[in-house]
Amino acid sequence: MKFSILVLGSPYSNQSVNTALRFAKAVVASEHSLYRVFFYHDAVQCGNALVTPPQDDVDIPAEWQQISETDTAELIVCIASALKRGVLDTTEAERYEKDSSNLADEFIISGLGQMVDATIHSDRVITFGP
Repeated sequence: MKFSILVLGSPYSNQSVNTALRFAKAVVASEHSLYRVFFYHDAVQCGNALVTPPQDDVDIPAEWQQISETDTAELIVCIASALKRGVLDTTEAERYEKDSSNLADEFIISGLGQMVDATIHSDRVITFGP
């Protein structure tokens, strides 16, 4: 079975992101596949490369990157949500004349069309959020 995940919560303020992460790991470890993870609203902070959690806390961006490296799943950050929250890739940083980008490796900035595509190409879309 092919799964996609929609993540809505803030990574360190809401349990939904950790639950989504555990679900994604379970899918990757099973005979099922993970097609796409779409980060929307505050969840776009999962793709922020500058997030530096305390040593005794989970490094959520790194955990998501690890899933993408071990599976073919795409990690998509919603462009509208990302821009409002200061998460930029190099293309968007240049477009808006910002000095730097901060999107973590393995994450891709794209639009809601990617979420629509995920619903079309997946057997199940699971939403985690507040």
